[in-house]
Amino acid sequence: MAIAANILLILLELAGLTLSARKRGWGLLAFYTQLSNIFVLLSSACFLLAGGKAAWLRFSGTCTVIMTFLVSLCILVPMGAGFKKMMLTGSGLFHHTLCPVLSTVSYVLWEPHRSVWLLPVVLTFAYGMIMLYLNWKGTVEGPYPFFRIRQLGGLKTAAWIAALTAVISLISLGLAFVT
Repeated sequence: MAIAANILLILLELAGLTLSARKRGWGLLAFYTQLSNIFVLLSSACFLLAGGKAAWLRFSGTCTVIMTFLVSLCILVPMGAGFKKMMLTGSGLFHHTLCPVLSTVSYVLWEPHRSVWLLPVVLTFAYGMIMLYLNWKGTVEGPYPFFRIRQLGGLKTAAWIAALTAVISLISLGLAFVT
């Protein structure tokens, strides 16, 4: 089942990435959603090539797409993004819903486990710091509301970063504990 699930993950990731690339071009690389799903695409390819030796990559990729799923569902949808638009249509269907769910099910149920719980936390925090810096400098706006330091101010932004770092830490520790 793990092989079939990872083949399907690659196909779903490519479908979602194609839709995203058509809409955003290279600008898609500013989004954690896209980066986490590219990470899953690469980790699934490595799993197919190296099997259990890629378990730590699959763990890390799965943690980051769980983060994508939860932020989309619990933060962006309530902020007005719309459930249908965010979770059920276009690239969101693939990158916010199908790939995170399939990656989690495959990793938990069918794949060898090797957790490196700190890696998803470090990668997520590094992405956040880069985006905060780019927002502060005025190079980019967003792409998520919690990175808009110029509008939010330092204290609210720091609270968002602390909360999001706590979430990815809990996801990573939780997945390590479950598996």
